[in-house]
Amino acid sequence: MTDYEYQRLTLPRGTSRNVAQRLLTDAAEHGHWELDRLRLYPDGTRRVVLRRRYLKVMPTLRRELISR
Repeated sequence: MTDYEYQRLTLPRGTSRNVAQRLLTDAAEHGHWELDRLRLYPDGTRRVVLRRRYLKVMPTLRRELISR
């Protein structure tokens, strides 16, 4: 099962498409976020949901091997 963590952004009315694209591209390239959902409201506000895979680190050695 894959676990994700989410980040919600609200881009105010008047934010150009170029600025929104640049913001989302930077989040994808530098934070490993991917676009999950984008909603454009009639007043011009954009609500964005980004997600990225949440990695669980599992120990490589079992406890029995460590306690020997």
